[in-house]
Amino acid sequence: MEEFISTEESAELINESKKYTFFPWSKQGAVNPELIEKAEGVYFYTATGKKFLDFASQLVNMNIGHGNQRVTKAIVKQMEKLAFVCPALFTTKVRGEVGRKIAEVTPGNLTKTFFTLGGAEAVENAMKIARWYTGKQKILTQYRSYHGATHGAIAAGGDPRNQAVYQNLMPNIVHFEGPFPYRCPWGGKTEEESKDLALQHLERIIQFEGPNTIAAIMLEGESGTSGCVNFPKGYWKGVKALTEKYNILTIADEVMSGFGRAGKWFGIENHDVVPDMLVFAKGITAGYLPLGGVVVSDKVSAYFDNNPLTTGLTHYAHPVCLAAANEVLDIYKDDKIIENAREMGKYVESRVEALAEKHPSIGIFRNRGLLGCIELVKNRDNKDPMAPWNATPPEMEIMSKVSAKIKECGVYGMVRWNWIFVAPPLIVTKGQIDEGLDAISKGIAIADEYCY
Repeated sequence: MEEFISTEESAELINESKKYTFFPWSKQGAVNPELIEKAEGVYFYTATGKKFLDFASQLVNMNIGHGNQRVTKAIVKQMEKLAFVCPALFTTKVRGEVGRKIAEVTPGNLTKTFFTLGGAEAVENAMKIARWYTGKQKILTQYRSYHGATHGAIAAGGDPRNQAVYQNLMPNIVHFEGPFPYRCPWGGKTEEESKDLALQHLERIIQFEGPNTIAAIMLEGESGTSGCVNFPKGYWKGVKALTEKYNILTIADEVMSGFGRAGKWFGIENHDVVPDMLVFAKGITAGYLPLGGVVVSDKVSAYFDNNPLTTGLTHYAHPVCLAAANEVLDIYKDDKIIENAREMGKYVESRVEALAEKHPSIGIFRNRGLLGCIELVKNRDNKDPMAPWNATPPEMEIMSKVSAKIKECGVYGMVRWNWIFVAPPLIVTKGQIDEGLDAISKGIAIADEYCY
């Protein structure tokens, strides 16, 4: 391994980043970033030599782990031949290859892809396509959802961070509540009751808004940063039935849950539903280069045979990004990455189940594949959260201590409100899962002290 630098040199480089660049989602004067030098497998290292286990896959996108040189070589090979061409007038070999490979792994008749540089752009274009195809304008999405941070995508999401730009949000977005068996807003006592009540609520919203005004309903394939609130069995099918009843399109946002993260190629496959459109990003290149897209059904793509697709991006179908995707898609198959995600997901579930016997603050663990969330509560009976939804910094005092302890133990984990996410790279082993959960257990021990 390379020689690491001094703390003083690291501080100088960090200050340079702080002085000349913005940090997302942060008060710029309060950010305290680490300077990262190297990453390999499920670990990454600061410039001063501190080692971290990546238990969040950075932003839940490093599915194949860090430093896979197969991807590096594929990128270099493409760069040596061709970096860019005008995507409207020319095409490349790799563009067709990746398009075909996506069609081969997406469910049903989802066969034609519009490429973007990330998930938010893919969401934006999916909504535009739905509006063009249907001639209708409204998009229905859940309050507990996140769909990106561009102008339209942040409007579509129900994440409270959209409140900062509320007056300027894109119009014709209608939010509704989804099923949440652990905290059912309608008082359902079981998953089945929560599912039925949620579908009844959604149908009322459709009727109130007018089916003739609704272009699409967009749901995550599996819930992610909103707390991994897993859809009860039959919910996605119920939504699909409503859209067919009222002539509305379905959009599955698989930016986070796609490409093995939820234990199958796409999270919606856990629900045996084929949407009209499927949005992807993150796992398509496993974070190695920016790429996203929306893949549409045959009936939607056929509309544009005789109607113009009046949208585009300068770096649409960028050959170098596609070269990364081309290799990553092969790695998923060659290295049986998705099979490992399923197996390790079951192991995580068994380990957290054992932790729940030890820690009274663990209220529930929700998981699909390796997309999981431990919810911490002060009391299991009344489910009083360790930090409320959209918690302020003072309300995060306990969870901030939990997060700091996990990091102190050499594990990078994503903590939000009263949730601890478990989303390591899909190549993770049982030993590495034990390492991560042992650190999380030490953090949860702090929360246990606040139980009553």
